[in-house]
Order: sequence, then structure tokens, then C-alpha cells
Amino acid sequence: MVPSVAVMNTFRVEIPQSDLADLHRRLTSVRWPAQSQTPGRGRGVPAQELRALTGYWADGFDWRAAEERLNAFPQFVTEIDGQRIHFVHVRSERPDALPLVLLHGWPSTFAEYAAVITELARDHHVVVPSIPGFGFSVPLQKDWDIARTAAAFVTLMETLGHDRYGVQAGDVGAGIAGAMSRLSPAVVAMHVNGPSAHPFTGPIAVDGLAGVELARAERFNDFVATGLGYLQLMTTKPWTIGYSLTDSPVGLLAWIYEKFQAWCEVVDRDALLTAVSIYWFTGTGATSAEFIYESMNGPGAWGAAPAPTGFATFAADTGIRSLLDPGHEVAHWTEYDRGGHFPAIEVPDLYVTDVTKYFSAF
Repeated sequence: MVPSVAVMNTFRVEIPQSDLADLHRRLTSVRWPAQSQTPGRGRGVPAQELRALTGYWADGFDWRAAEERLNAFPQFVTEIDGQRIHFVHVRSERPDALPLVLLHGWPSTFAEYAAVITELARDHHVVVPSIPGFGFSVPLQKDWDIARTAAAFVTLMETLGHDRYGVQAGDVGAGIAGAMSRLSPAVVAMHVNGPSAHPFTGPIAVDGLAGVELARAERFNDFVATGLGYLQLMTTKPWTIGYSLTDSPVGLLAWIYEKFQAWCEVVDRDALLTAVSIYWFTGTGATSAEFIYESMNGPGAWGAAPAPTGFATFAADTGIRSLLDPGHEVAHWTEYDRGGHFPAIEVPDLYVTDVTKYFSAF
């Protein structure tokens, strides 16, 4: 059954001042844990590091400026299949523009693309939806996962009048993109950043690898050995961690910052805190975890995509072409010596160039 679409309404990000005051109160009355003097981040985010970031969030970060930046883009909310969906929709002035859907992942939000939307809109109608349970696509209804979200986004694009479009994505957004491709021939092409082996398949054999590929394999293996705790918890007991992510802004910050620090080449504080603030104000630390639970435990979430797919691998990524595409059958595979898991934030120039080049063929 095709999901139904309710009326579309314009939307602006407008967080009440009382919510900002409550956040400031919580950030300035933190109960900090005692920690051993063990150096490094092997046990998680060091308190000294998080104290400094918390102080900046409380008294240096300008949420209203971030809000104004996001409100520069036309935003809308609608309801599809009983679920509220928030999205940005910027139309290009080009009459032959190929529509382009940008899909964020976890722990990200639609704000990830704020630095690239205007540039991409020179050649594309740009649609940036918030995944159900993320950002302003709340409250989260029951049983929403990758497959159901893909169906909703296909319906969204049909409703917007886009019967032929490309999809760019990373992280769990890539799973949604693939599912959209399997559902609709309107997806003429996909572009994925940060391709990688599935972490639950275990470590990669490093025999025969050298240079950049060896470094990426070692990074991936370290992630499998020491960095999967967050995913194992969200895919088994999302409610348990959800209480902390909803009640403690510092707990939420540590949960998300750890991944930005591990997956990015350079962490942009304001971009990080924009994302964390959106999770905080919308209460979506818990609901995004539940979306991950549903998606990772649902059938067929990561099946092959029939649409042509291009890949971009950035410096902090773990994609190894000799393992993922040994026959070099992928027509578009680019590698960069800068950037990481969030290239639209970290290296918007490289991101826009690669995406524009790839989709120009369609």
C-alpha cells in the first residue's frame, strides 16, 4: 500500500527561550564523575575534554545564530503513513535540474548539509528530510525502520513532483537510499560517502594490504574491537540509554561527541553542537536510538541497490576498494586525503565537487 501524505505546512526552527534557559541551567550544574588519570581516550571521553566543550556549549555557542542559519532554507512538515516528516526543499533555477535527496545518518541531523545546500541547488532541486525519530521528525510512531522510511521518502518525492531523482547518503542514510532504489525506478542514481565493511562481520584480514588501505583496515579493526559499544546497546536496549540521552545534556554530548571525534578528521565545534542541540531540544537521543534498533533488527535493511552507485572515501573513512570493489567494477570511486564521516561539514568543497561531478552524468 502506498503511504498517504497529509497537508504540507511551512516550518521554522523556533526553540522557546525557556528551553534555552533550562539547557543552560543543566549545563552549569553538572555532576561530574571521578576518573582515573589514565591518559588518552581508551576508556571514553575524558572529563577534562568534555568540561571544556560543555563550558563552550553553555556560554560560547550561539544557538540563535545556528537557528537563523537553518531558517535560511525553506522547511516544511507533513505526515506520511501516520509519521510526521520534516524536510528542507530548495528548488534550483535550472529548468533541467535533477532533484537530489540528501540523507543524513546517526548521530547527525539535516543540519549536516547546511554548508552545501546552496551550492548544490545551482544544479539540483535539493530535498533534505529528517529521518523519523531524528530532529524535527517527531514524535516517532511505532515500528519505523529503514524500509518504512524509504517508502515514506519515495512518497514524499512523488508528492513534491519529482519523478526522477538522485540520492546522496552516508551511514544509515545509505541503507535508506538503497531501499528507496529497490522500491522505485525514480531513483536514477545513488552516491554514498564512507563505504565500509559491515562492522558485525568482524575484523578485516590485513594480509596483502599496505599504505592507506592497511591504515584503514587497522582503523576498522580497532572500531570493531573497541568502538561498537554504542551500536550494540542501541540495537539491543535503546530504552535503557534513552533515559540518559533525554535527561542529561552532558550525557547526550558525550554520546555524540565520542563518535564525531572518532570518525572525523577535524571536529567543528559549532557544527557538532548544532547537531547535539537539535537532539536535545527535540528529545531525539532516545527516539533515534529506537530507529536504529528497528532498522538493525529488521529484515533486508542492507540489501543491494539496483541504481548505479558512486562512492567517495575520505581520509578518516575505512573503505578499502581492493576488498569492497576488487574488480574495479564501480565506475565512480574517489578517494580524498581530507575529511571523514561527515564530509558536508568537514570538507564541503570536496563534497560538492564529487557529488556534482557524479550526478552530472544523469
